Amino acid sequence: MAHHEDFADLIDDRPDEGVFRVHRRVFTDPELFELEMKYIFESGWVFVGLASQLARPHDFFTTTIGRHQILVTRNGEGEIKAFHNSCPHKGARICQHEAGNAKLHVCPYHSWSFDSSGRNRAIKGKAAGAYSEAFEAASHDLFTVAAFGEYRGFLFASLSADVPPLEEYLGDARPLIDLIADQSPDGMELVPGSVSFTFDANWKLQLENCSDQYHFSSVHPSYLRILDRRTQRAYEGSTRNMWDVNKREEEKPGEPTGGTYNFSQGHVLNWRMPDTPEALPLYERSDELAARVGEAKRDWMFYSRNLTLFPNVQFAENASSQLRIIRPISVNRTEMRTFCIAPKGESAEARRVRIRQYEDFFNPTGLATPDDAVVYEACQEGYVSEADPWLQGYSRGMCASKPGPDRFADAIGLKPASSVSADRWLSDETIFHAYYRAWRERMVSGGKVHEGAPRQRRA
Repeated sequence: MAHHEDFADLIDDRPDEGVFRVHRRVFTDPELFELEMKYIFESGWVFVGLASQLARPHDFFTTTIGRHQILVTRNGEGEIKAFHNSCPHKGARICQHEAGNAKLHVCPYHSWSFDSSGRNRAIKGKAAGAYSEAFEAASHDLFTVAAFGEYRGFLFASLSADVPPLEEYLGDARPLIDLIADQSPDGMELVPGSVSFTFDANWKLQLENCSDQYHFSSVHPSYLRILDRRTQRAYEGSTRNMWDVNKREEEKPGEPTGGTYNFSQGHVLNWRMPDTPEALPLYERSDELAARVGEAKRDWMFYSRNLTLFPNVQFAENASSQLRIIRPISVNRTEMRTFCIAPKGESAEARRVRIRQYEDFFNPTGLATPDDAVVYEACQEGYVSEADPWLQGYSRGMCASKPGPDRFADAIGLKPASSVSADRWLSDETIFHAYYRAWRERMVSGGKVHEGAPRQRRA
């Protein structure tokens, strides 16, 4: 699996023949996983967090890029920077906390200290250390990440300097990020609290599932039954949702009510019109949004939207608004860190409804996430069988996919590489093609030339 030619052979992409297949080994090969970490997660842009997490000088949070521990801080001058969370002395992880506020970060091993700009401030017992001139002349600051950028309050970083500009990486998916950021004149924030959990399956299953509409009725029937009961008989404390199962019977097959978009950078979106937009917390801003961003963008904000920015972040705006950060641990183990996100300044009632909807559907205590985790693990177990090594789950919608935007994308100036607009029954699978084309491109190019530009520099 070490040769770059092998990576291309694992994706059978023949659009002119109506064929797109993925080899099971993409999900099961440990050597391939190590190369994914090297060529995808540690050599390209990945999402690391929100600027709103660093509201005050010296605020910080910790995260990972691939296998590397990262510290993101706002220094005393208000600048946001990202560093390797590893002491240059003996390599220990310096900051042990998920988030907080600190002017100094002190290594727990030998007490070397660093300020919020990454500069070394003290070396314990330095005067008595009998250090050489070479040591004295060397920098003892934290290593900064090689590339760091912000778009509309969303933070991205790369361990390699050999990456395109951030806006080029985000590409034509930027208007979809704008739909999130523009829900408030003041941008978005994380609702206090986060959830971390793991599942015993490959990280790309999460990548796919967020974009998969085909599984919903078969994996989440209990949730659909609860929604049905709530429409039949409301009760005190009942959580309304944008989905109304009874309205589905009124839809005419073939009438577009949603769709999917692929972008050339590996980013994707699936969307559908809401059954009950008035149940959305954002609906209270309907008139203000129409006046500020226009009716077309306002209406798109009310659509159910799942946006994935390849390779590691998803914005699920359906049952509520969730930020999902994917962290691969091994070929068959993945960590998810999730947050409820919300527009700044929404009313107390809207925030209450948002949190109730979020708890209703998401995370290990919700009505949907446990179902998904179970089928991820069932897939991982089933991948062992290679009687036919090629997976067929990428074919629905191939005869409906069109190059470029559709009329719904045109309404907000969105320019995807391809689009599918359809009724809820189509459940397009061509949305996954962008993932694996981007995966193949990064793996092949990384296999050809990986060494080159500097990977890190001192603060």
